[in-house]
Amino acid sequence: MGRRVTAALALCAVLTAGTGAPPVSAQPDPVAGPDLVSLSDVDPSILLGIRYATEHNFTGRRVDGYDAPLCLLARPAAEALRDAQRDFLSRGYSLKVYDCYRPQRAVDDFVAWARDLADQQMKAEFYPRVDKSRLFADGYIAEKSGHSRASTVDLTLVALPAPPEPVYVAGEPLVDCTAPAGQRFADAGIDMGTGYDCFDTLAHTLDPRVQGSQLENRLLLTNGLKQHGFENYDKEWWHFTLTPEVYPDTSFDVPVAPSSAQR
Repeated sequence: MGRRVTAALALCAVLTAGTGAPPVSAQPDPVAGPDLVSLSDVDPSILLGIRYATEHNFTGRRVDGYDAPLCLLARPAAEALRDAQRDFLSRGYSLKVYDCYRPQRAVDDFVAWARDLADQQMKAEFYPRVDKSRLFADGYIAEKSGHSRASTVDLTLVALPAPPEPVYVAGEPLVDCTAPAGQRFADAGIDMGTGYDCFDTLAHTLDPRVQGSQLENRLLLTNGLKQHGFENYDKEWWHFTLTPEVYPDTSFDVPVAPSSAQR
């Protein structure tokens, strides 16, 4: 990317030489994107379950911008996860990532989905007690996401050895994301009290109804990641952001694809 920008600036300099045109200056290019790395290249032991590259998410289809089931992140975020993974492995757990960098086009896809009130395909699992018309007002869907700044991840913990995970089959019966762990979709993670992307207040990290081993599991994840610079979003037990962020002011829009990662 840097070579292309340099070449373009050089060409513009030649074309404007002697014309009195002002010199071209390099500007940040949010469309071109940040320097992203694949988490699997930094630490292949971290498990991936990139939901938005599949049909098993609240939209019921692959989300725009997810061209591959990859976790892309700014390098410091990926390296911080690698360091956290080492600690968790020593305690008999592995991190499992659901989502990482999220292109703006995916966020726009979420917004369009939320405005289509007739589409209730995945309600029974992901928002059984929330009217879809309330998703914006209640903060479940927004027009901007911290994920688009490449330092935010959604993740859980898996006890090792990792149990087998069933394959989601589109159209199969859906189970409430707040149902007991033995009933809701089994994604191999330890019991956090709700499934991932559960649009329900029970997913708030310290909701007082969550007690016992479920609370202990949430705190294990939260405290373990905090030691490596990740702050939890208190409305979602699975959502963490590396602080300070690498790109705190820019939302990017390159797709989640191998070509978007630096080598």
